[in-house]
Amino acid sequence: MAVLLAVIVGGLVFFKYSQFQAMASMKFELPPTSVTSMVVEAEEWQPTLGSVGTVEAVNGVTVSTDLPGIVEQILFESGQHVKQGSTLVKLDTRQEEAQLKSSEARLQLAKSNLERQKGLLEKRVSAQSDYDAAQAEYQQAQAAVAEVQATIERKTIRAPFDGVLGIRQVNLGQYLQSGDPVVPLQSLDPIYVNFSLPQQRLNDLAVGGEVRVSADGLPGEKFTGKITSIDAVIDEATRNVLVQATLGNSDHKLRPGMFVTVEVLLPRNEKILAVPASAVNYAPYGDSIFVIEKMKTPEGKEYDGVRQQIVKLGASRGDQVAVVEGLSEGEEIVTSGGFKLRPGAPVVRNNEKAPSNDPAPKPEDS
Repeated sequence: MAVLLAVIVGGLVFFKYSQFQAMASMKFELPPTSVTSMVVEAEEWQPTLGSVGTVEAVNGVTVSTDLPGIVEQILFESGQHVKQGSTLVKLDTRQEEAQLKSSEARLQLAKSNLERQKGLLEKRVSAQSDYDAAQAEYQQAQAAVAEVQATIERKTIRAPFDGVLGIRQVNLGQYLQSGDPVVPLQSLDPIYVNFSLPQQRLNDLAVGGEVRVSADGLPGEKFTGKITSIDAVIDEATRNVLVQATLGNSDHKLRPGMFVTVEVLLPRNEKILAVPASAVNYAPYGDSIFVIEKMKTPEGKEYDGVRQQIVKLGASRGDQVAVVEGLSEGEEIVTSGGFKLRPGAPVVRNNEKAPSNDPAPKPEDS
């Protein structure tokens, strides 16, 4: 029994050992990975300088009171378009109007006295000094009337320029102190956009240069304008220069205080290699792209494999990103599926669903 058991166990051990030896001698080959690909072609891009900016009104104030008084009339609505000189608010002027009547009566009396003294002086009945005193009283009465009229006029609040009113901040019967706010007023067409750029880019800037502006909340909207001013001083803290552009805004879509993205269009074109952003493998040690090449196995069998190439990236535009170094025109690259690859891995092309490569995409959910 012992001998029989030893023979059986030895047979099983020999059988398993033979299986392991056969498995060790076999070579397992992974199937090719399905990827999308494209041949790199050179394109001409107009280079841009990117920045973020703030929209500001060409003219923007909060209309306020000049003199204290009680609100008697409100002649505007919030959000209304007004012209320069339009009456917005009238304060109570009953006291001033009464003073005006009194001053006008004194003026009339002074005028009569002056005419009387003039006649007496011509007849040599009155002295020159009496005529001079009457003339001085008449001029003082004129000044008093003008002063009261100016006070009444200052209690009529008008729009200082054409623009769009904000939200009303006063009510009928409200007592206003001197300087109390009445309503914001902004001139919206044209409109300013202020932004900053590094001092190294100062030579690329010029008055009249074209800018393109986009804003969150206005997808697909592009506003174009011109650089109208470049600050004469560089900010010592940031070493940036402040630039101001003027844009048309007839639809009033841009409002003061809005955050916008600014692109300064440089007046020259550059030849670059543009690839889909999905083709780039981003990593801390360096960004890379898989290049498809003909490779050989150790047995000399040829296959399509990938080489991982470190690249230097430039500006991005839509779905595309510019490759500055590391890639040559005419090379075939992997555009999607690269996260599954390693250097030398075999690939098979399947471009039925290639990723978008549009410099100005329009997503369906935008």
